[in-house]
Amino acid sequence: MEITVTVNGQQHTRNVEPRLLLVHFLRDELGLTGTHWGCDTSNCGACVVWLDEAPVKSCTVLAVMADGRRVRTVEGLGDSTGLDPVQQGFTECHGLQCGFCTPGMMLTARWLLDHHPDPSEEDIREAISGQLCRCTGYENIVKSIQWAAEHDTAAAAVPEESTVDSAEVSA
Repeated sequence: MEITVTVNGQQHTRNVEPRLLLVHFLRDELGLTGTHWGCDTSNCGACVVWLDEAPVKSCTVLAVMADGRRVRTVEGLGDSTGLDPVQQGFTECHGLQCGFCTPGMMLTARWLLDHHPDPSEEDIREAISGQLCRCTGYENIVKSIQWAAEHDTAAAAVPEESTVDSAEVSA
């Protein structure tokens, strides 16, 4: 099937097998290896990307389901002027060790801050609850997201929502 997907603002058209997973499309067809393929069962969350502005586990989405839609990967976080505050927070607060879960964690954090600019520790922990980290114990990940919230001018412009829907974040 021919699909056209806009990834990080750039449109891509490819012929793909109908059963190809979005994670494999991003990694193998587009060479965007920041999206990690972990458990293959949707348990770990290493493969989180945005599909039309919402975090999804790309190992649960077929590439054909992304036809005509927008995808954002970790490669789309920063820009030519510098790192996204979430990326900077993970650097400043040592929010990564092996780095395997980091891209998915960062995309979930960016979504959280865009929808809830001043999250509590509980909000952060709930948002990342659908993702596994086997290295950090989550403490520095939470601190990294808190740092990003304190230094994020883009999220401050987005109206705050009263609750975080963990089902949407960890879908």
